[in-house]
Amino acid sequence: MIDLGKNHDSRKNGELISELFGTQLNAEKAVQETNKLFHKHKNMETRISKLSFMDKAKGLLAKLTGFSHRGNDTEMNEGLFPKWKNILDKEYDTLLISIKKEVNVLDYGAVGDGVTDCTMAFKKALGTGRVKVIIPKGTFITKGIKLPSWTILTGQGEGETVIKLHDRSPRGNRLITNKNHTKGNRNILVENMTLNWNAERLPPNKKTSSGNNRSSCLTFANVTYGWARNIKAVNPGLHCFDVSSTKYTYIGDGTKSPGRSRYIWIDHVHGYGFGDDGITTHHSDNILITNSHMCDPSGRAHQKGFSNSNGIEVDDGSTNVWLMNNSTARCFGGVEVKAHHNASAAANVTIIGHLSLNDNRSYNFRHIGHHKETDPESKTAFNIRATLIVSLAPVFTELYKDSSPRGMVISAYKNVAVNNFLLIGNPDYDYKQQPVIAIQYRARNVVLSNITVRGFNKASSAIKVFGGAQKADHVTIGQVCYDRQGSKPVVFDKDIENISINDIKPKDEKEL
Repeated sequence: MIDLGKNHDSRKNGELISELFGTQLNAEKAVQETNKLFHKHKNMETRISKLSFMDKAKGLLAKLTGFSHRGNDTEMNEGLFPKWKNILDKEYDTLLISIKKEVNVLDYGAVGDGVTDCTMAFKKALGTGRVKVIIPKGTFITKGIKLPSWTILTGQGEGETVIKLHDRSPRGNRLITNKNHTKGNRNILVENMTLNWNAERLPPNKKTSSGNNRSSCLTFANVTYGWARNIKAVNPGLHCFDVSSTKYTYIGDGTKSPGRSRYIWIDHVHGYGFGDDGITTHHSDNILITNSHMCDPSGRAHQKGFSNSNGIEVDDGSTNVWLMNNSTARCFGGVEVKAHHNASAAANVTIIGHLSLNDNRSYNFRHIGHHKETDPESKTAFNIRATLIVSLAPVFTELYKDSSPRGMVISAYKNVAVNNFLLIGNPDYDYKQQPVIAIQYRARNVVLSNITVRGFNKASSAIKVFGGAQKADHVTIGQVCYDRQGSKPVVFDKDIENISINDIKPKDEKEL
């Protein structure tokens, strides 16, 4: 089994994925296959009900619009990137030519001795923007850094330049964020450093976050065109990296929130010790997350034993989010695509290449509060495509003590295509006769293809489609390989009305 520790080099994720599949993979061809499957089985149009009078009244608090899932999110550039990345690249060039001066934070009184409060030095160096601020080697203490538009903040590398939150900082402080969450900011780059939120300064029995989008290492809130790269983030009260709107809002399914971040690229970042999630997105659009690794959360933002701490979480109201060649380890969820009951679901999510090791639920797609027969049906949980993904030995976890391990769970989402999915369990581990993949709770228009499952000898089945009053439906499963000595291939409840199963191929473990 591979080791995805805190110092894992996530730039090798693509190579590791190819090695695990054991064949010469053509990623572009695989993604094209997934897109064909997605469009073939996407036979239900997005339906958004008209806003009620109460919803319109809520417009006084937020700009409410019909939540759309259409657009060009499936269009790709060369190299499998989303087509809209062209816009982001042009704005990056614009940022570089818009910088008027380059300064060193030492010239403004900063001292990288791990003791001196450098808050004012950073403020003076950043000024009103159009500046590149260089941070040399050392540990720089601050009570928070706020970045104006047209800013580059660059260190000398992970472990060389460390920015650490002051011991007397309030629990709600963000270590680095943009300057104006209300009016918004644009064209900001943060790179080449370690960010330490310093959760150790808080009493060990105290929750580490203070609510909403505070208490994180790096927060982009209402930012248009932002980049974060080559950064390690450790021990945040809430999140390592947070891409969000001005505030998280919970004003109803089918609504959109104001102050959204747009066109953000997070590349080659690492994090651990997070109180909630490693990387999260809320109420934001066109987000690209690549070559990154999140592991070993503390879970201290939650009640002990009930910690929904995910490696990468695509949350409330996020759209057009692309995850490429990332990895997660020992989290509750490796990748969770979701929403709370009183918010719009994340939609139009593309996953190309992911490694999940010992996460309790490697891939968890759900809209909370829209699962059961008595729940309202989700208006917004649509459109997920996943290709070349790996689940390695999901396990029980103290983070969420009653949660059964799963390679994948799909609940409430419609239009989900998963292609080239490798799941490897521990033959001796007690999965308590639970299924490895669960399709349930009103999931619709789901297609699974090229699925390999092995080593789950004590699971009940490789794939289960759940029935009942909240049954899944319109499910297509094909090209499944499974152990002869392990799990049953596919089981489904008798009341499932629309299901197609074909090309199930048992193989000896040595052949897999």
